[in-house]
Amino acid sequence: MGQMAGMFYNKVGLVFFYVIICIYLYGDLAIYAAAVSKTLRDVTCESVTNNSQSNCTGFIPDDATCWSSVSISRSEAYRLFLACFAILLGPFAFFNVQKTKFLQITTSLLRWIAFVLMVALASIHLATNSTKVVPNVVNVSGLPNLFGVCVYSFMCHHSLPSLITPMKPKNKVYGTMFWDYALVLTFYLLIAITGVFSFYNLHDLYTLNFQPNHCDDATSALPTNSILVQYFLSLFPVFTIGANFPIIAITLCNNLKELAVCFGIYEGTATTLAFPLVAIIPPLLVALATENLQILVGVTGSFAGVGVQYVIPTTLLMLSRKACSKTIGRSAKNCHMSPFRHSAWSLFILSWTTVCLIFIATNYTINGF
Repeated sequence: MGQMAGMFYNKVGLVFFYVIICIYLYGDLAIYAAAVSKTLRDVTCESVTNNSQSNCTGFIPDDATCWSSVSISRSEAYRLFLACFAILLGPFAFFNVQKTKFLQITTSLLRWIAFVLMVALASIHLATNSTKVVPNVVNVSGLPNLFGVCVYSFMCHHSLPSLITPMKPKNKVYGTMFWDYALVLTFYLLIAITGVFSFYNLHDLYTLNFQPNHCDDATSALPTNSILVQYFLSLFPVFTIGANFPIIAITLCNNLKELAVCFGIYEGTATTLAFPLVAIIPPLLVALATENLQILVGVTGSFAGVGVQYVIPTTLLMLSRKACSKTIGRSAKNCHMSPFRHSAWSLFILSWTTVCLIFIATNYTINGF
């Protein structure tokens, strides 16, 4: 996508492109760091596994003791795991990653296993548990975060050019992408519906609903008694997100370098050391400031995600069509043209984006985060 941006954007547009991409990747890294640290904290803290009333009826406060033997609170444990996460994975930002095929296959396999297990266990729990959960029908205050989460959940537009380019034959691209998105949507709906009706108190990181506990009341009963399954699902974000963190950090470094080139700053010894630090320190500071994944995902999706998913693809499409009409003329026919080829669709997407951003920004300004 960076090559496409260089072909069609002017200097201002190119700077806008790399700024949006970098902000989105910063949000990604902050979410990853917070998710891994929060998972390790919640799984290892004694407060989670001990039979405490606070754990059975709601969420445990951050000032509660995590390990009584060393008098460390849950918030301090979170920061400790975040520091360990930064020390272990942060240095990878100074290197380059190649041949990640095996890593991607492994993480994809883990995702499939975890998704199927979560849907199956929540469905069984929903069918066999006599105590039914009745969630609120509508919560209007959650719409801004819902929009951001939806954008973030379906975010893959920055990867589409590299995915579609090698695909042959091209006449099957639309069908492949349609069934791919349909499968993703099906999984999301299954996880959301079964989770909402199975758990009284949903964690912002859904896998933590399967963490081991010893509460005996029906409201906190887990869908499975297998400790192995409970720990696998609880630690699932650690495996997959931890593996992807270095890749995202290196990608952010490369985009920061391209952004620097737009201002006449070229790579040298000093910048080679500076860019990795600039890439990993800000998201770690954000993760240190808040562990609220709902806010992190909502803000990242609502603002930077909107740029990557709506603004950049639409403007690239409009500019590329304009360039093609000058070079090959309007009479040329594209056998792979989109059913949404009319320019009104592009204007509709940009208008929709503007309206959503206004409402979201207004809501955050009035009600806060």
